[in-house]
Amino acid sequence: MTDTLSMIHAWVIDALILGYPWIKAFHIMAVITWMAGIFYLPRLYVYHAERSQPGDARDDVFQVMESKLLKLIMNPSLIAVWVLGLLLVLTPGIVDWSMVWPWTKGAALIAMTWFHMWLAARRKDFVAGRNRHTGRRYRMMNELPTILMVVIVLSVILKF
Repeated sequence: MTDTLSMIHAWVIDALILGYPWIKAFHIMAVITWMAGIFYLPRLYVYHAERSQPGDARDDVFQVMESKLLKLIMNPSLIAVWVLGLLLVLTPGIVDWSMVWPWTKGAALIAMTWFHMWLAARRKDFVAGRNRHTGRRYRMMNELPTILMVVIVLSVILKF
């Protein structure tokens, strides 16, 4: 049994090492896609909050745009970012946990995921016709992913 587990472990490690460039490439593509949505959805909310009322024709258009962006682009990208990122973290020799950068990146990623969930919750508010936030609030919230992106990129590239 121990030999079988050792063989499986070795196979998984080898697969991670051999697949590393592919995993990294797809992770970067997923991040780009997710970030595009993270930047665009709050913008849609700004215009939705400022230029429509529940039930009017523009509300219907915004509802479709927001729904498709969140469900067809952002949610799958979020899942891909996490799955591929975890595979990268599990690849031997990639992360030195004694350094600060993986922790700052991880904290910023968790905050970015929270922001995604916050946007999804606001989507439910629009669907129910009970949006409580102004366009100004959505504009201000739209700055958060930029700050988090800076932390993530500097953490990964500079490895401080």
